[in-house]
Amino acid sequence: MRSFTVFLFLAIATSLFAQKNEGIQKISGVVSNDATLLPLMNANIVNLNKVKGAVTDERGRFEIEAEVNDTLHVSLIGFQPLMVRVTNDWIRNKTATISLTEKAIALEEVIIQPYRLTGYLEVDTKLIPIPENYRYSISGLPQGYEAGAYSPGAFGKVMGSLFNPADALYNFFGKKPAELKKLREYKKDENVRNLLESKYDRETVAALLGVDKSEIPEILARCNYSESFAKTANDLQVMEAISECYEEYKILKKKN
Repeated sequence: MRSFTVFLFLAIATSLFAQKNEGIQKISGVVSNDATLLPLMNANIVNLNKVKGAVTDERGRFEIEAEVNDTLHVSLIGFQPLMVRVTNDWIRNKTATISLTEKAIALEEVIIQPYRLTGYLEVDTKLIPIPENYRYSISGLPQGYEAGAYSPGAFGKVMGSLFNPADALYNFFGKKPAELKKLREYKKDENVRNLLESKYDRETVAALLGVDKSEIPEILARCNYSESFAKTANDLQVMEAISECYEEYKILKKKN
């Protein structure tokens, strides 16, 4: 009797697992230039629902985990990024062609103003301005908070933001639990991490988090990261900064 019960339990568990994963499978596709119809190599594909990534080969081909209604974010430097929905036809046919459009890039005049260096290190180091961004260590937290350029109220601004129960970070993500889970999931996929590490345009970050690209500097500011960091960090650093900030926010919110 006990053996039969164990067998029945295993059968039910196997059936439930199969039902849960039957929709998830590998689909393939080809990314091409819509003007020349030539395949595009090294285009990045991210499944925004599963937080899985893929990169096209020399023939523009890729393969990625997906199911019906998942959204794929396709991007390549010099081309307009594209959102593509996975359809039943795509799942049935196993493959599809995605066309990207080249960006029209207009180069503006850039005026370079070099520093008037003397050749003496002691003098030149004083001539070149260095932005001073401070990061405060707070007891109970594994890492500190970057507070931007020093000012008399900088530390108070950091503490006020951290312990304010109406912290604006919650307003961005409080109603988006699915997006919050992605802050952990992106770390598990090497393709997604490599993509974020190589980009600075915030397009993939915005797509993953479900926010407008213009909101990202404000999110970083609410997390007390400096304007310098917001402008110079790559997308992977930005995702890790927001992830770290949210995890620390949750800890402090529980304590309060």
